[in-house]
Amino acid sequence: MNADILDRLAETLEARKQSDPQDSYVAKLYHKGLDAILKKVAEEAAETIMAAKDGVREKLIYETADLWFHCLVLLAQQGIHPDEVLAELARREGLSGLAEKASRKENA
Repeated sequence: MNADILDRLAETLEARKQSDPQDSYVAKLYHKGLDAILKKVAEEAAETIMAAKDGVREKLIYETADLWFHCLVLLAQQGIHPDEVLAELARREGLSGLAEKASRKENA
């Protein structure tokens, strides 16, 4: 059930590309361009960090949801479906973080 939310959000975010910026927050972000989206992701990341530092569970959940949402907006703007990120996470599952990081250096 919860995994379906990513597909539904991806569909909605894709549809918002055709929406009027006056009628949709996401369409307005798309209209403003990549820099505005990146600024919003950074803002939400900072708010998530502060919520974690505050130690209030509900606040951290709320801010993380905002961060994830804006990351999904960024992915959609870049033509990337959440499934591609999930596939990358699945690829990394079971790998040592140190080994995974070392493999990136080898492939660079």
